Amino acid sequence: MRELVDKFGRAITYLRISVTDKCNYRCTYCMPACGIEHKPHAQILRYEEIAQIVRVAVLLGISKVRLTGGEPLVKRNIEHLVGLVADTPGIGDVAMTTNASLLTGEVARALTDAGLQRVNISLDTLDPERFRTLTRGGDIRHVFRGIDAAIYAGLAPVKVNMIVFDDTPAEEVDRMRQFCTGKGARLQTIRHFTLSDRQLQPGPLATDRPLPCEECNRLRLTADGYVKPCLHSDKEIKVNMQNISGSILEAVNERIKSGVSCSSRVMSQIGG
Repeated sequence: MRELVDKFGRAITYLRISVTDKCNYRCTYCMPACGIEHKPHAQILRYEEIAQIVRVAVLLGISKVRLTGGEPLVKRNIEHLVGLVADTPGIGDVAMTTNASLLTGEVARALTDAGLQRVNISLDTLDPERFRTLTRGGDIRHVFRGIDAAIYAGLAPVKVNMIVFDDTPAEEVDRMRQFCTGKGARLQTIRHFTLSDRQLQPGPLATDRPLPCEECNRLRLTADGYVKPCLHSDKEIKVNMQNISGSILEAVNERIKSGVSCSSRVMSQIGG
């Protein structure tokens, strides 16, 4: 296996794969209230194409894959893709980010059996009404069920991703931390940011993420087959399925020292 390094000396070992631009929520910080115009099915990568890209990426130096969306669990037979990725020699970590609303016990077991190791579950509040407002209609009870299903299925460690806004009280973060501790899950706080401005202003509360640009070790593959070198950039390279390695290497070469902004996509089309 080679080492994939950008021109700033950052080793690239992590590939985040958006498997769909569709989601069953309309989170206020992720998608417009009216939703988005989804890509035609013919433009969305097939599971076999994603697996082919992963195989080449591993040969170049990728060792960790995370499946994202939109919401990955809206995809039919997503466990099949998990199996294809998990069976790739050289992959040491297969994870998924989900809102967990569709993560039943049966689904969690199927994902575990296919080779999924870990899940990050998005949950920004424990208050049902605030949750309904943030997700524009979500039922927090479904997420609680999903967290329990993930833990029971052995998808460990279960991480809870909590977006921290300027108006998020410290007490709410404390309650979430206690909730996670009680479940045996890990809390990961994420400072709210927008794609239009990478220059984060200090918030009232300290958070775990996002990491500084100098620590970035990832590429992003969009559901319609583009590699994004940076979340906060409009630059993206269409994957040439006849020269996948060339496409990935071009994306690595296009990585910038520090992100600025992305205006070409919304967060649900990239997967965060």
